[in-house]
Amino acid sequence: MSFSRIVLRVPNWLGDAVMALPAAGAVRRHFADAALTVAAPASVAPLFAEATGLDPSDTLVLPGSRRAQQAALANGRFDLAILLTNSFGSAWIARRAGIGERWGYRADFRGWLLSRAVSRPRGRVHQAEYYRRLVAGLGVEAEPGLPRVEVTEATRRRAEDLLAQHGWDRRAPLVGLAPGAVYGHAKRWPPSRAGELVARLAERGVTAVLVGAAGDRDAGREIESTSARAGGRAPRLINLIGQTDLRLAMGVMASCRAFVSNDSGALHLAAAVGLPVVAIFGPTDERVTAPLGDHDLIAHRVFCRPCMLRDCPIDHRCMKGITSAMVFDALARRLDRSTV
Repeated sequence: MSFSRIVLRVPNWLGDAVMALPAAGAVRRHFADAALTVAAPASVAPLFAEATGLDPSDTLVLPGSRRAQQAALANGRFDLAILLTNSFGSAWIARRAGIGERWGYRADFRGWLLSRAVSRPRGRVHQAEYYRRLVAGLGVEAEPGLPRVEVTEATRRRAEDLLAQHGWDRRAPLVGLAPGAVYGHAKRWPPSRAGELVARLAERGVTAVLVGAAGDRDAGREIESTSARAGGRAPRLINLIGQTDLRLAMGVMASCRAFVSNDSGALHLAAAVGLPVVAIFGPTDERVTAPLGDHDLIAHRVFCRPCMLRDCPIDHRCMKGITSAMVFDALARRLDRSTV
């Protein structure tokens, strides 16, 4: 069976979209002669403007409403939709858009909407492997691989100029921190601990740079105030929370030596850009969403984790048990290696 116009519906969450890159790349290689369009929500679509190895013919930024999404897909005149999403809605929209072949996981009661359905894997499977097994079940040869994003030179220059405007001299080592997590507050390491970390990094001559969405500004302000109180010297801190789009955030990451993050999209993005990451896990399961590659995973063992809750109903002990010293020690080892 051959196809001329394929749409690849990527996941809605940034971290999942990054983890799906190896599977998406396998689709690109398998259907090398077809025009491949990546369909993604506006929050994720800019990822594919950088060099992901996917090389899509086009990126379709999906509008908010289902009716508008249906119209956009219908206008594409696609003959195959590969759904990396699990939802009933994505399959329903693809069918209503008149796409003849619709492939994906048999999930969310949508099997009857798919022309080719794959059974979901049983048991605990890393999210990147979850996507790889889907495309393999569809007959696409897909070897395990690491997500990779190469930041374009134009994006890198934009980020360096922004950092310079905030006092970076382009020589001082940078460590990135992402204090937010869209999924919920339970995934967030206490900002006060991050502030202590910033102060310890300053004693080593390292500048910390904060990245995140506008909703993370309160956490950024707490990090600033805590680092000022905790440090024996003026903290080296650049706060870019709410000041970067997705591509600019990737450029900032490309200027860093290492990265600290909760279990979030930024975590997987930094790893894909090529940074060693210190990943902080609380209520979520690192066996499923750990960054792929050589990274440091930090979790505090308590009886109730992983609970997968958005908000902790007790005392947030899984995150409060992770000290700034634990994260600093992991970072210091990474920074020492990078200077050898």
